[in-house]
Amino acid sequence: MACRAVIFDFNGTLSDDEPILYGIYAALFAEHGRPLPEADYYRDLAGLSDPEIVHRWLGRRDDAEQVVHQRVNRYRAAVADGSTIHPPVRAAVAFAAARVPVAIVSGAASAEIEPVIAAAGLREVFTAVVTSDHVTHGKPHPEGYQVALGLLGRRVAGLGAGEVTAFEDTEAGVASAKAAGMRCIAVTGTLPPHRLAAADELVDGVDEAVIARVLGVTP
Repeated sequence: MACRAVIFDFNGTLSDDEPILYGIYAALFAEHGRPLPEADYYRDLAGLSDPEIVHRWLGRRDDAEQVVHQRVNRYRAAVADGSTIHPPVRAAVAFAAARVPVAIVSGAASAEIEPVIAAAGLREVFTAVVTSDHVTHGKPHPEGYQVALGLLGRRVAGLGAGEVTAFEDTEAGVASAKAAGMRCIAVTGTLPPHRLAAADELVDGVDEAVIARVLGVTP
């Protein structure tokens, strides 16, 4: 089935920032009395929404929204210049957007994604940016991808989930995209390949050659 739209996860897929995220969470959670080992972050938390990460590690608490807000502010201070979206990835996104509608589906908040993609010069190429602010259920639930499919369908008449390719870097993200009925390509690096086995394909990174192959066009 031809690919008629492309969706990208943000953290770890478009933005090379999972180590930055871990460092922020580690410092923040230590301040709240429960240090976060790196192995635990990548094994149990990477790919989940910000609220879910806070709930799973610190428990249900009245100040959870404030903790998430602190995390977002620290992230913005660290990466707001857009440098975590590397030039080959920027070129790949622009290449895709020139041919099909593209979107972001992320468990992060709009407040941290929007400044980064704007600084990288990509904000205008995305048909939709679906974040934790727009859904009730985070990944691995398919809601984010289902919302994005509806928004992309306004640009592509009759668009079906099977005509969309999603790029993800975590187990939860792959599960979310597949549960929505989409083809999913997993980007290795954040997690070992065996954790991404449910994806349709594994790639080392996102670049023009990968996008061209997905779309069936010449790079």
